[in-house]
Amino acid sequence: MYTPVAADVAKLRNTTGAGMMDCKKALVEAEGDFDKAIEILRKKGQKVAANRADRESTEGAVIAKVNGDKTQGVIIALNCETDFVAKNDDFVKLAHDLAEQALEHSTKESLLASDYNGITVADKLVEQTGVIGEKIEIGAFEKIEGPFLGSYIHAGNKIAAVTSLSADVAGADEAAKSVAMQVAAMNPIALDETKVSQETIDRELEIERDILTKEGKPANIIDNILKGKMQKFYKDNTLVHQAYIKDTGMSVANYVKSVNDDLKVLGFIRVSLA
Repeated sequence: MYTPVAADVAKLRNTTGAGMMDCKKALVEAEGDFDKAIEILRKKGQKVAANRADRESTEGAVIAKVNGDKTQGVIIALNCETDFVAKNDDFVKLAHDLAEQALEHSTKESLLASDYNGITVADKLVEQTGVIGEKIEIGAFEKIEGPFLGSYIHAGNKIAAVTSLSADVAGADEAAKSVAMQVAAMNPIALDETKVSQETIDRELEIERDILTKEGKPANIIDNILKGKMQKFYKDNTLVHQAYIKDTGMSVANYVKSVNDDLKVLGFIRVSLA
């Protein structure tokens, strides 16, 4: 029977990420054929993936990346089943690698079909499912473009955000990151009141009208009260009107304006595992 040497086992482990014993068994089964051993490990991964297809992958790492000229940004969530795996250095590195690769793609499907060290990203995830023993998949995939972008990943890789500013000016780098931190922390529902969906507005109006009616407010003044209620709603829930977390005496819009009088926030994306 073929007995693999340590160097071949180590090489296979470095190539696939599989455990030492799994690599040794694969080489024995393949009788020393390196490519065949890789295929054996991948088939094992497919079997594990099939067995775990109905499992929930609610843990993972959320990673934001911005390209070199800071005009394109992406956030992906690489999901797994347990927090233990989510904190594994190799898992986090894979998430960063895939997020970097995602900058070149417009959809999750395109990313999954793209090449990752000789196999597709989709096959790499199946392979890693076999290595780790947990369901691994790309969950969220969000992209944004703009004149100048900044990103922020919250400690623990559970939340990430990318923001778009109107220009690359002095101080824009720090401002874009700070606003991305604001987005991660405060989870605004929209950029400003013009971007809030009519469905959301109607729901808030209905809730507040019902409260005011039950409080016995006269019908002829309810509409005026509702205007004030909605202004507060926009202040609390839309990015540019929110109090800036590093200086609550100013809004986010005013903070950005303090960096440069013509600077504005144009948009944002945010992904959270929670």
